[in-house]
Amino acid sequence: MRPRRGFWQRLSRNGSARLGISLLGVIATAAILGPLLHPRDPFALAGQPLLWPGQSAATPLGTDLLGRDLLAGLIVGARISLIIGIVSTAAAVGLGVAVGALAGYFRGWVDDILMRITEVFQTMPNMLLVLVLVSIFHPSLITIVGAIAVASWPPIARVVRAQFLSLRQRDFVQSCVTIGMSETRIILTQILPHCMAPVTVLSSILVATAILIEASLSFLGLGDPNVMSWGAIIGNARDLLQTAWYLSVIPGIAIVLTVLGVSLIGNGLSAALNPRGDNLA
Repeated sequence: MRPRRGFWQRLSRNGSARLGISLLGVIATAAILGPLLHPRDPFALAGQPLLWPGQSAATPLGTDLLGRDLLAGLIVGARISLIIGIVSTAAAVGLGVAVGALAGYFRGWVDDILMRITEVFQTMPNMLLVLVLVSIFHPSLITIVGAIAVASWPPIARVVRAQFLSLRQRDFVQSCVTIGMSETRIILTQILPHCMAPVTVLSSILVATAILIEASLSFLGLGDPNVMSWGAIIGNARDLLQTAWYLSVIPGIAIVLTVLGVSLIGNGLSAALNPRGDNLA
């Protein structure tokens, strides 16, 4: 109980963590409560095209080239970005932890095969791999989440493997082997909990990266055409940078603040989980 209490105290005193939580809290609140406070279909016509922010009380942030409400698009885009970032990261963490745990615990030929597979995926640039996978399959939220997860799991696998190789030789693990504890129980209850600090920190980086990748895909026209996202708003407005720059700047600021918030939380978690400044990986 005391280590956990100390962790929360260190996290609450960390300025980066507080700022990151505040930024992400505002984005999450907008995503959850926004549809209740501003219930409008982001694809519906809301007024004259290219109304600037403040010109109409009905559309506080203005309208796009088709007369759609920019505020409604930002609210829906916040929900889409957070869902893709969290779900794709959870899938990548699950796959990476499984591969890294098996490779680090069993070693030998199991380690060789799994690490060769990991190296194959690591040699491919993340964005290029995601582009190929989304282009092959029909662009949708499911395929985008799956493609980002497939491209993001190798770093998790390597971190977990390194932790397992180190912890596998510890006395508490050997004592569990001696008393006949099953390998599955040793992996899940004895070794894996000690690996979660670096995995948690790395996960925050993957969330931020996933949000940026999704925005890039939507900007390139490879996002889900049935949902409104920040990248899609910017992509639709790229030809209007000189006449209606607010259509690109406002969602761009939303992306920057979200990624910044996640990154600051990651920095705060790293400091709170590792107060002595040791290398978690």
